[in-house]
Amino acid sequence: MSKASLIISVYNKIRNLELILAALSIQTFKNFEIIISDDGSGSEMRDFIEDRISRGDMNIKHVWQEDDGFRKNKILNQCIRNSETDYLIFIDGDCIPHSEFVEAHYINRKENTALFGRRVYLGKEISDSLTVGKILNKSYQKLNFKLIKESLLHKPEGSYNAEEGIIIKNKVMRKLLIKSDVGILGSNFSLPKKLLTAINGFDENFIGPGYGEDTDVERRLRLYGAEIRSIRNLSVQYHIFHKKTIEAEANKLYYDKVKHDTDYFCVNGLVKKEPALN
Repeated sequence: MSKASLIISVYNKIRNLELILAALSIQTFKNFEIIISDDGSGSEMRDFIEDRISRGDMNIKHVWQEDDGFRKNKILNQCIRNSETDYLIFIDGDCIPHSEFVEAHYINRKENTALFGRRVYLGKEISDSLTVGKILNKSYQKLNFKLIKESLLHKPEGSYNAEEGIIIKNKVMRKLLIKSDVGILGSNFSLPKKLLTAINGFDENFIGPGYGEDTDVERRLRLYGAEIRSIRNLSVQYHIFHKKTIEAEANKLYYDKVKHDTDYFCVNGLVKKEPALN
């Protein structure tokens, strides 16, 4: 039996997934299943995943739904139902994990606690130069001069947040150097499955990208009484460059509607709850 389930949200970007799976193949912690949460990718992605599963060297599941607009939260809930472990780790299909990523989440797990990290944003040139070979030899996770320079200059299409790629394990140094006043990022967080189930999973009323889904999960976890704990500079990942996502106005409007709600159990999540009558 696997000890953790790593869930990857994807849509059609085969190269990204190939790089991520390469990074998952070199994790220091091995005992986890991989669930590919597929929001309607086409046949080329399906064929790629089926071929990858057929190799038999990794424990991979493919959970797919028909393409009917942005329904990330709906397929994530289906992945939760399909998970075989008691601990869930979430990443996005544009984020490559450091080789110690899964270990960082798993060994720091706690009851009633959600863990979150951050990511290094790779510029376009560095992102385009990534190969499976660079993942397997771990050169992708080295803070080279180009990455640091781009991060300092912060030019358009350049890298930034290089400091998020520094692993800091010393407890004293972590207290001195690491800020924890930020919350859950949907591409880098984990928690016990029973904790996410307790708040009814992801709210499927979020039907657009870029805004609200992860913030809403954190809001409801806090209402439930969960601890939100930072493992920045432990759970390191690298964001592959793409044009800025346009945040969905529908999500903003919906979050403005629910953000003052005191009920941690969303109406349209893992189970469907009848709305209260006024």
